[in-house]
Amino acid sequence: MEFTGKTVEEAKEKGLNELGISEAEAEITVVSEAVKGLFGKVKKEAVVDVKKKEVKAVKAEKSTPKTKPATKKAEGTSGTDAAAKFIEKLLGIMKITATVEVKDENKITLVAEDSSSVIGYRGEVLDAIQVLSGAVANIGNKEYKKVVVDCENYRDRREETLIALAHKLEGKATDMRRKVILEPMSPFERRIIHTALAESETVKTESEGKEPARYVVIVPNDLDEDARPYNAGSHHGRNGRDGRNGGRRNDKRGGGRDFKGRGGRGGSRGSGFTEEKRKAPSGFGTYLGNSLKDKN
Repeated sequence: MEFTGKTVEEAKEKGLNELGISEAEAEITVVSEAVKGLFGKVKKEAVVDVKKKEVKAVKAEKSTPKTKPATKKAEGTSGTDAAAKFIEKLLGIMKITATVEVKDENKITLVAEDSSSVIGYRGEVLDAIQVLSGAVANIGNKEYKKVVVDCENYRDRREETLIALAHKLEGKATDMRRKVILEPMSPFERRIIHTALAESETVKTESEGKEPARYVVIVPNDLDEDARPYNAGSHHGRNGRDGRNGGRRNDKRGGGRDFKGRGGRGGSRGSGFTEEKRKAPSGFGTYLGNSLKDKN
């Protein structure tokens, strides 16, 4: 399917959001670049073609036991069982003690002694396992079926946290009349923010940057063009010091007492919304999330 946008990145983001897939699961072709006219105004929008990657079936030799999973699938069971077996072997290689439970055709739940080792920092391990198991589950399928891998209901809790954060920052962007820049997130998490604020009457959302450090920007409808963006993820600053300078410089433009002197020194108060020291995603896979050790 073809999607358009002011830039190739914007058109690509629309396509990924529409299809509900990550960039790793997509086949993207740039049909045409955006054409700019006088004063940088977009004269013609960029066009990209986005579609899901096809997963080729792997044929097993008839003389080996590898034909058994294919027989089970033909009898009516889904590829989720094959994915579950794959995860069991994968966790064994990773030396992680956990049980794998198939809840339904689309969901696999992991129960581990140390859940943080399965989830990883901001969910990157759990998301990587999900991407790999999804590929295994779709071997031989004509249409891609998403398989969700979860641990201790992490994904629902993370979604609730992000929705609450989105509405909190919506209010800040509206009150300050300034853009609010969030920390880098995975396509799945950015989609949660976009969806949460899709019907907002006071702000709109955009995605900027490149993977794996792509992030969401909340833009108020009544934007003060002269105001410097407020960085909810302090490491986004152009000079790398928004946590210190942003608070002092911006409180003169409507930030008020709440933002004066709270830039801190790169610590918890620099971001305003978390007690942990922010760090950029590791880039492991295309999905990134949050671990149980994080306190959002």
